[in-house]
Amino acid sequence: MRLALFEPDIPPNLGTILRLGACLASPVHVIEPCGFPFSVQAVRRSAMDYLEHAEIVRHLSWEHFLAERPAGRLLLLTTRAAVPYTAFRFAPDDILLLGSESRGAPAHVHAAADARLVIPIRAGLRSINVATAAAMVLGEALRQLQAFPRREASPEDLSSS
Repeated sequence: MRLALFEPDIPPNLGTILRLGACLASPVHVIEPCGFPFSVQAVRRSAMDYLEHAEIVRHLSWEHFLAERPAGRLLLLTTRAAVPYTAFRFAPDDILLLGSESRGAPAHVHAAADARLVIPIRAGLRSINVATAAAMVLGEALRQLQAFPRREASPEDLSSS
């Protein structure tokens, strides 16, 4: 299970998603150009010390991503979809694609997706934060696949029981 971000605009969101990917063993593909200079400094505060554990794959453009992407279905999370993510059956090699925070995903990205999924929200509201959306849908996919990383018990864990 992988995450992909199409031209992210907000460094703290990218940092949070990198931390999510590190914790849940999900590589994060960053499709540039970003709306900011992409650097360790730009995302360090939200990624914290998890950045060294994140698997980051950078793509110079959408075209480079399409040429370099790993096998698997491309699943676009979008407010313009009809299928709720909770009704979708995920596969281990799926790629969860999230659009830019300010612009979403353009028509050519929609057209390339194998499926478009929505997070149902209250009428009159636009969307959920991109990092929150990534966590919700990745969590459901990993739950369905029983693919959450296994955590080894540490001595501290055993002493608190």
